[in-house]
Amino acid sequence: MTVLTGPEEARTAAAVPKGGRWIDHWEPDDEQFWARIGRRVAARNLVWSILTEHLGFCVWLLWSIAVLNLNSVGMQLSVGQTLWLTTLPNLVGAAMRIPYTFAPARFGGRNWTIVSALLLLIPCGLFVYAIENPDIPFWVLLVIAATTGLGGGNFASSMANITHFYPTGKQGLPLGLNAAGGNLGTSVTQLAMPPLIVAFGLVAVGWVWMPLVLLAATGAYLFMNNLRKATSAYTVREMGAIARRPQTVIMSVLYIGTFGSFIGYSFSFGVLIKSQFPDIKGADYIWLGAFAGSLARPLGGWLADRFGGARVTAVDFLLMALGIGAVAMAVRAGSWPVFLAAFLFVFITTGIGNGSTYKMIPAIFRAKAMEGVDPADGPAVERALTGARRNAAAAIGITSAVGAFGGVLVQQAFRISLEQTGGIGPALVGLTVFYALCMTLTWAVYLRKVRIGETRMSLAQAGV
Repeated sequence: MTVLTGPEEARTAAAVPKGGRWIDHWEPDDEQFWARIGRRVAARNLVWSILTEHLGFCVWLLWSIAVLNLNSVGMQLSVGQTLWLTTLPNLVGAAMRIPYTFAPARFGGRNWTIVSALLLLIPCGLFVYAIENPDIPFWVLLVIAATTGLGGGNFASSMANITHFYPTGKQGLPLGLNAAGGNLGTSVTQLAMPPLIVAFGLVAVGWVWMPLVLLAATGAYLFMNNLRKATSAYTVREMGAIARRPQTVIMSVLYIGTFGSFIGYSFSFGVLIKSQFPDIKGADYIWLGAFAGSLARPLGGWLADRFGGARVTAVDFLLMALGIGAVAMAVRAGSWPVFLAAFLFVFITTGIGNGSTYKMIPAIFRAKAMEGVDPADGPAVERALTGARRNAAAAIGITSAVGAFGGVLVQQAFRISLEQTGGIGPALVGLTVFYALCMTLTWAVYLRKVRIGETRMSLAQAGV
């Protein structure tokens, strides 16, 4: 690793501007570089990344609260229609995460943060139009709701960008904070919007985010940076190769279980409360789930840094299965307090799992890249770490997209269960089985000892 001293350190410091320009020299895995320069620059970029991603989630979840208030503007929809209005933004947001993953590498992290923030003005403006024209056809309403999926894409570009700023061994907490800041947008929308709607009407849900979006874009313009080393654009062939890697596929499945559950429950929690406990005012409670899950995400990253991502993830899936079992018992007993407590527990476990799985991805690619590399060969180590960081950023984006599609599956499972049986019991049974399978997969791939080099060890022992 390069050690910076004297004039060389001064030149490197000058190459790291306060914001708005490109950084040509960036070595976060160099401990001296990180301590003297890297930490504060990374923290500044993280702050504005969190704000932009947070607003993306706020916009993405607009319809999760709007569907509970559409009758106030004269829109009368069935349960199935309301679930489609929350499912379609989930679907589009998942799809947008794929191009958003590679946008920072092509355009620069700071540049794309500005663009992705300004794009949020489109769904906000269209939401205002929809509420002011309640007689529009349902298919138009679906198209307008779909545009909020632009906010769902912000997560992938933000996470892929921030990965490059931090040392491989210290990514769990910052990635957890970045993701939690975004996830909190879910609960902020669901908590802040009901009183805003009472005071100013449903249309205010669209107007309120516009000035904040402009603030985020301005902050990114003034204070964020592009990393030259992180802007090697991916080819279609490279993207396909990374997506086909066994570790990318496995982590995508696990992320369906964690983030797919979080976003699926966040979108549908209000509708589930209304269908199972019609006497309860869902708008007073739906924000609690996303809030609890978001706050738990940094905890998952911290636990993964301390105990290993694979260990935390495996235990977490067991807890998720137990939590959903408790929800099923509450539904059968008709107990609202138990239902709420059990679902909040499930939200917390989704947050912990989100943090721990994202810790695993950089560690997996680092372990794979370092196989056969002589630790004493500085240039070879640097090449391996640079390639691992780049591939991990791509895998994070792909995994986040697939995981978000999991939210669609969760919502559709509830919709089909409600329409076919009148209850959510069958959906809860299916989710419990899926979490058990995810726990088994985590153990089999990352915790079970296999031959690595000349010794038998698990990937968890190799730092995953």
